Amino acid sequence: MQCPKCKSKVLKPTKLEQGFPVLGCDQCNGILVSLLYYRDWAERDLFDSDTDTKAKKAELDKESIKDTTSALSCPKCQKIMLKYKISGCTHNRLDLCSTCDEAWLDGGEWELLESLDVQHQMPKVFTEAWQSRLRKEQAEVNRENRLKKVIGDTDTQSVVDFKKWLDSHPKRAEIVFYLAHKDK
Repeated sequence: MQCPKCKSKVLKPTKLEQGFPVLGCDQCNGILVSLLYYRDWAERDLFDSDTDTKAKKAELDKESIKDTTSALSCPKCQKIMLKYKISGCTHNRLDLCSTCDEAWLDGGEWELLESLDVQHQMPKVFTEAWQSRLRKEQAEVNRENRLKKVIGDTDTQSVVDFKKWLDSHPKRAEIVFYLAHKDK
């Protein structure tokens, strides 16, 4: 099988973690992960893990990990792989062939999953619930940034704090009604 990113290199068997076989490209350092093997590894690793995974994680420069922006073809079936956002704090996306149940991770993206502490949740990244949560988080960040442009940083924090208080208040609707009606 050829690397979906480099197109010219043959993917070679390797191990990503103990007991976790993948196919890797020695040119771009990308890996093709069989989600069947991944699930088996993740299940065993959760039970066998005695060491603190956070202790072995190095600080990672999330911006330095290059994401393939163009569409990739699955190395097995040649169908276009779909892209799924990992987190709101990075622009990287994982590529998935839903036909073959294979995921492509660009070089450094496994380390990114580890740094975000989601290496045992990779299949969840491909769910609508995960993607919907990320879109909602991004929409909130965008609203906050628009508010900062209009009223400034200091006042924005006051509004954010007030909104948190208001969202949890049992009389929220009455307070919003009061605030929305101006005296003339």
